[in-house]
Amino acid sequence: MSPTDVPVADRNLLIEARQRQQAQELLAMTGAEFTELTVTGPDHEFVAVPSAIAGVIRDVVAAIASGTRISVAALPEELTTTVAAEQLGVSRPTLMKMINRGDIAAHRVGSHHRVLTEDVVEYKRKRIERQRRAIDELRVIDAELDKF
Repeated sequence: MSPTDVPVADRNLLIEARQRQQAQELLAMTGAEFTELTVTGPDHEFVAVPSAIAGVIRDVVAAIASGTRISVAALPEELTTTVAAEQLGVSRPTLMKMINRGDIAAHRVGSHHRVLTEDVVEYKRKRIERQRRAIDELRVIDAELDKF
């Protein structure tokens, strides 16, 4: 069966307690930030999983381990501003302000704006990085204040 022969259908997967425990054990052994993954192919050869897919698998394993409800869905190459705003967790007017300021790239299709999915994902990644840095800075300030 080739990858294109794999049936694609909406499925709900129910995670059992044992699977959650195994996910927790896997993260304990590999760390929550594992970046490389190898699988065994049909002829028992080792196949490296591309890093982007390994990241998705890592996120799914982390969600299973924590008991978080997750949804995995494919997004099209470009998004309407409504969908892009939903993905970013902002209102559509806020997204339009971001586009007008140049915070996120967009192009026009007729009279409508479209945003590349990869630009939305990159913006979210950078936003998370900024948030983590801000939290780290607050921890440093908190530690300094605890000295007094």
